[in-house]
Amino acid sequence: MTTHAPFTAIHILNGPNLNRLGTREPQIYGTTTLADIETMARRAAGDRPLEFRQSNSEQQLIEWIHDATDTAAGLIINPAAFTFTSMAIMDALKMFPRPSIELHISNIHRREAIYHNSYMSGVVTSVIAGLGARGYVHAVHAMAELIDTPKDTD
Repeated sequence: MTTHAPFTAIHILNGPNLNRLGTREPQIYGTTTLADIETMARRAAGDRPLEFRQSNSEQQLIEWIHDATDTAAGLIINPAAFTFTSMAIMDALKMFPRPSIELHISNIHRREAIYHNSYMSGVVTSVIAGLGARGYVHAVHAMAELIDTPKDTD
C-alpha cells in the first residue's frame, strides 16, 4: 500500500470477479482488462494520488473501506455482485464521511431484475452505471470535482 497524506488520495475498490475483466462475459463487460482500467483511471487522476485495488473477498473490501475512511479524500467502489448481497459493505460505506461513488460497468437497471436492488446506492454520494470501462474515467473526474468543490456551492 502506498502511503499518502490523509484526505488527498482517491481510492478505487473493485469487487469479486472484476479481476477477470477482458475474458468474463465480454458481451456485457467488454474486452478491457482491469489492468487497462487502472491505467485509464491513473491517467484521469493526473497528479492526484490514487489507490486502485481489487478483491474477491467481502472482508478485504470492508477493511479497505475502513482504511479509506481514515485516509481517502474520496471513494469509488464497484462492489460487483456484493452490490446486491452485502449489508456489511453497505454499513462500512455508511461510515465513509466524504464523497463516494458506486460504479458499474454495465447498466444494472437494464439487466435482469436480480441486479436492480443495490444496497449501496442509498448510502453513496452518486452512482455511475452503464458507461463501460470508461465509467472509471468519468468517476475519477467526477470525484475530483466533488473533492475540490466546497459543499456550499453548486
